[in-house]
Amino acid sequence: MPKVAKVTVIRQILDNCNITDAQHAGLFSTCGLALRLRDLYKWEHGLNPWEEKDSSEILDWIGEKEALWEKLADAKYTDLSIQGNRYDPFDTRGFNAVLEPHGLFYGAGYAFSLKPTFFLAEIENKVTRNGYTVYALGRERARDLLTLPALSQDQSILLRTDSARLFLWDQMVYIKKSGRAALQFALEHCGLKKHQPEIWQQHLPQILAVQKDNYIYHEIGELSDSAFHPTVWRELIATFPHSPVELLARSLKDLLADTSKNGTLPHLINKRKAAGLGLYVAFLDGMPKALFPELQDAFNHFTKNRNWRMIKEAAAEGYRRARNYTAEMVRLFQTAKKTQQMQWAKDEIEKRLLDKINTKDTLGT
Repeated sequence: MPKVAKVTVIRQILDNCNITDAQHAGLFSTCGLALRLRDLYKWEHGLNPWEEKDSSEILDWIGEKEALWEKLADAKYTDLSIQGNRYDPFDTRGFNAVLEPHGLFYGAGYAFSLKPTFFLAEIENKVTRNGYTVYALGRERARDLLTLPALSQDQSILLRTDSARLFLWDQMVYIKKSGRAALQFALEHCGLKKHQPEIWQQHLPQILAVQKDNYIYHEIGELSDSAFHPTVWRELIATFPHSPVELLARSLKDLLADTSKNGTLPHLINKRKAAGLGLYVAFLDGMPKALFPELQDAFNHFTKNRNWRMIKEAAAEGYRRARNYTAEMVRLFQTAKKTQQMQWAKDEIEKRLLDKINTKDTLGT
């Protein structure tokens, strides 16, 4: 691909990245937006995950970004043009058919609260895992606010190494107290005896190599498990965007993916990957953790006796609960569709499912 054409493609995708950020930044809390802007700043300036610039420089950059966003408040996404052809910005199959021979891969879709997200990255390699194509993507040439380490698209799995480094670093640095012991266990099994961030910097590629499998097998589990039908799931989150019901639907889908027979935990169990298990437990948080209380108890025993059977039993119980909650959620949603009573469905899902999870989470703390 001629350099001019590549620059044009990058510019077009960056334009759409700016538009989606301008129109959806309000979805995030003040703290959440600040963290995402911080990652975007590091990417734009080629910084390592642990590098921090003077706050005045970042504030000036944020001011410029906000001024740009104001101009784009009502902008429309632009089609992508290459080799005389035009593509809808969500036509990932068509656009990648042209880009992939040139070592580039384009991602587009809808993330949390249906925020459109776009990126362009260089392809490092391409392998097959469990029948799915896995693209390991390197340098990102365009991206928006979302630091997504991995995702599935068009029945393939995309591992975004640049974003994964940022994401993993932030998870380690800002980990909650409840996850620190599991993180320490994981790092020791990665060969790190000291636990200072300076040591993490030197060994981040080694830690990321362990975490990559967790990302990949989560996506494999999500693609292969049918307990939460993708069409129903997409319809449900589109009906209740930016709500506790959406959060529950996403948490259930994540837990089903991680505990299903092809997912993260069975992979870790079958391959006896103690470091990967430690990272998984360390980073399990929020509603997924509340849905899956068995894992922490099983892991606490595991650190003493290396009993993988207890982890396997916990994963099976987590899958059973997630499947049952999903079935009830879908039943309520389908019932409401017949009578056009979506507010009733929302109320019932919160009363019958979310309240139980909150109670369980409170009792477990």
